Amino acid sequence: MVNEKYSIVWTKSSQQQLKHAFNYISEDSPKNAHKVIEDIYAAVNKAISNPEVYGPDKYKMNNDGSYRAFEKHRYRIFYRFTNNIILVLRVRHTSRNPKSY
Repeated sequence: MVNEKYSIVWTKSSQQQLKHAFNYISEDSPKNAHKVIEDIYAAVNKAISNPEVYGPDKYKMNNDGSYRAFEKHRYRIFYRFTNNIILVLRVRHTSRNPKSY
C-alpha cells in the first residue's frame, strides 16, 4: 500500500468523455446521470490514498504497473499514477471496443 496522498487530475479528453456520458444518460434520466457521475468520482477518489486499489490496465501495452483501470456503471475509467498525481486518461463505455495505447 502507498502511504502518500495523491492529487487527481482529469485530462481535457476525460472531462469531455464524462460530460458526454452525463448528457447521454440525462436524455433518459437526469437523476441517474447524476448518480453515475457521482459514483465515478467517488470511485476515482478511492485511489487518492492508494492508487493501486484497482488492477493494472490489461489493454495498455508494456504497462509498467502505473496504468490502472476499473469499471463503474458500464464505464471503464483509465488512469495513471506518478509523482503524487493520479491522471485520469479516459472514460469509455464498456460497449465500445477498447483502444490500445
